[in-house]
Amino acid sequence: MSSLAPMAETIGNPTLNISIFAIFVLFTLTIVIKVAGGKKTAGQMYTGGASFSGKQNGIAIAGDYLSAASFLGIAGAIALQGYDGFLYSIGFLVAWLVALLLVAELMRNTGRFTMADVLSYRLRQRPVRVAAATSVLAVSFFYLLAQMAGAGGLVSLLLGVSGAAAQNIVIAIVGAVMIAYVMIGGMKGTTWVQIIKAILLIAATAIMTVWVLAKFGLNLSSLMQSAVDTNPAAGEKLLEPGLKYGKNTTTKIDFISLSLALVLGTAGLPHVLQRFYTVPTSKQARKSVEWAIWLIGGFYLLTLVIGYGAGALVGPEKIANAPGKANSAAPQLAFELGGSPLLGIVSGIAFATILAVVAGLTITTSATVAHDLYNQVIKRGKASPEQEVKVARYAALVGGIIAILGGMLAKDQNIAFLVALAFAVAASANLPTILYSLFWKRFNTRGALWSMYGGLISAIGLIIFSPVVSGKPVDPLTGKSPSMLQNVDFHLFPLDNPGLVSIPLGFLLGYIGTVTSKEFNRAKYAEMEVRSLTGHGVAEAIEH
Repeated sequence: MSSLAPMAETIGNPTLNISIFAIFVLFTLTIVIKVAGGKKTAGQMYTGGASFSGKQNGIAIAGDYLSAASFLGIAGAIALQGYDGFLYSIGFLVAWLVALLLVAELMRNTGRFTMADVLSYRLRQRPVRVAAATSVLAVSFFYLLAQMAGAGGLVSLLLGVSGAAAQNIVIAIVGAVMIAYVMIGGMKGTTWVQIIKAILLIAATAIMTVWVLAKFGLNLSSLMQSAVDTNPAAGEKLLEPGLKYGKNTTTKIDFISLSLALVLGTAGLPHVLQRFYTVPTSKQARKSVEWAIWLIGGFYLLTLVIGYGAGALVGPEKIANAPGKANSAAPQLAFELGGSPLLGIVSGIAFATILAVVAGLTITTSATVAHDLYNQVIKRGKASPEQEVKVARYAALVGGIIAILGGMLAKDQNIAFLVALAFAVAASANLPTILYSLFWKRFNTRGALWSMYGGLISAIGLIIFSPVVSGKPVDPLTGKSPSMLQNVDFHLFPLDNPGLVSIPLGFLLGYIGTVTSKEFNRAKYAEMEVRSLTGHGVAEAIEH
């Protein structure tokens, strides 16, 4: 072990790592061009022409959902915080049941391309579409930040690149590759990248899991004991609840807030909702969620072994001091197990993970800008499909550039945590409006606007004034404060995650807004109810 100490800055062989990366990018780019190059209609750009089967879409959903947060962030959280890190896995998985039971089929039946199609169906089109677009762009921005931060940290670790400027160049290159995916391949190309990536990620994680267990005689108890012995500072607490979230009352309440955000957030994530439109029927939409739940559930069980394995074989100090900090746990474990070749492969897969997720997010943002804002709001539904697709491509370019700049700012944050913030915004601004739209007859435009803007502003406002942005004490291991901004403190809200306040507020404002307005379109509600339950009329809308 001691011989590896000087290699804290770079792990493995940078040339080999770069070559494996390059092969990945070229391979996936070739597939994108082959399956999805050429001219596209709006339907092909946003939903791949609704041509995927439930099984294909389920694997792609797993590919879209198992992001850098799942692979890098959770493994690091378990390695350093044990049981409390694994709670992220549980939250992310349980969230799928909410999506399956309440949202998947009804969204598929009611909408065409975007979340706003469903929300504005029986309400006043323009104000609701503007509100929905604002919320989608905010959620996507937070989620993009997390993925870009992961890419920056990961590549610096592998290429031996230290220093802010070099990391920023790496983030810019990642951004450029994703923009290429989306502009060339649209949703069809992106879906195939997600399917390939899901299979590779789950396979590699399974191989690493068996490998780690084999080192401990296939005995999970001795693996956990070894993780405890390697981390004397935490000791037995690694195996109990409370190492991170049990220190005092504030951290316990913060944990409830985080759980709410994780469990309710998935059903409001726009890039996940858009995946339901890539299948031809609501039966296939249900089937795709079943596939996704099995794949995602299996994967999260494996992260437990990967996390404790990294804690036992790499050790907490080495993880905390590497570029990318907690996010480097899984790649470092790969290096301990199989040296440079396995590290290169695992990192290549983690990189593909980031690319696939970001491509999905970029499509969602470009569809929102082109379909909701440009066509429906600015052109009042009169833009030609060619114009819409052109605007979508420009939007992908601009969105990619914004993601690159944001990723440069957030590159030292824990990814799982940044994603939890995206979930909090999705659960506060999108979920109340989606559920009210689908299930509450009285719901009207004022309710939708109050719920979306209220949830969005409260979630983002509380994040800005939370300890995440400023005011956390300096960490003795790294000598820096874990907050985003160093040496300033303007935090007013005690919790890291705003979900506990902003999610109930989103529901409450939706209720108050609705009750205080007399608007109610009975005929349109009846039409939407029939359509959401039977799917009648969807085919015409998609071909339209």
